[in-house]
Amino acid sequence: QVQLVESGGGLVQAGGSLRLSCAASGRTFSSYAMGWFRQAPGKEREFVAAISWSGGSTYYADSVKGRFTIARDNGKNTVYLQMNSLKAEDTAVYYCCTGGFSYWGKGTQVNVSS
Repeated sequence: QVQLVESGGGLVQAGGSLRLSCAASGRTFSSYAMGWFRQAPGKEREFVAAISWSGGSTYYADSVKGRFTIARDNGKNTVYLQMNSLKAEDTAVYYCCTGGFSYWGKGTQVNVSS
């Protein structure tokens, strides 16, 4: 079993930055790839970014490529999402997941004002 807790969300103006964190506990964190998804009101949950277990490979949705950066610290059992140049359309609840989508956190709200 893996428990995931997201943090770092909040309200920011367009063009600003936020860093989300996802702290994991339970089974060996470093064995799993990690991902970030988001869900805006009235929309389906969508993929944002993912990182391999070693951190050597990263993947991004086209909508965030060049603005967001995913990273992980296996020593701290934490994955991060650095979000720069935020846009109003980035407003959503952000979730982290792992274990082949088996485990999800409860999410953290990001609001970007235009």
